[in-house]
Amino acid sequence: MSEALPPNRPLPELAAMVAAYNRMNQYGQANGMALTVPVPGQAEYRMTIQEAHLSSPNTCHGGALAGLMDAALGAAALSLALTTQELVSTVEFKMNYLHALHLHDALLARGIVDHAGNKLVVSSCVIYRLVPGHEDLAVARGLGTFNRYPMDKRDFAKLMLP
Repeated sequence: MSEALPPNRPLPELAAMVAAYNRMNQYGQANGMALTVPVPGQAEYRMTIQEAHLSSPNTCHGGALAGLMDAALGAAALSLALTTQELVSTVEFKMNYLHALHLHDALLARGIVDHAGNKLVVSSCVIYRLVPGHEDLAVARGLGTFNRYPMDKRDFAKLMLP
């Protein structure tokens, strides 16, 4: 186990923590996912459907969308947890698929924390297909529960804190 963090150690700015997370997030990089965090407790991921996401000609596999959903739900919870030197892990999530997706569809996943307790965080998310000149279309909705735990339980703290 890592050494405990001193209680008076300053947290870096949220933007710096998000940048560090983006650098280490191999899953997000491999799937072309770009994370932004407007404020703690909210997260947005952008992703474009690639050939690697297809399960049949021109149609996106549901697992690619599930990965984006879990990432957005978790990033919303993580962005809030980081402000108190905590991390999160997925306990469960569910999603509803509303519309099929196809090669080159541009997506925006918006996650938001709905409840933050001492041990669990609950987030919701809507994934939209973006089409220039048209209204964004909700293609999936989800809800997730995340366990919060101290950052010093992982080497993540060494990468995040000055």
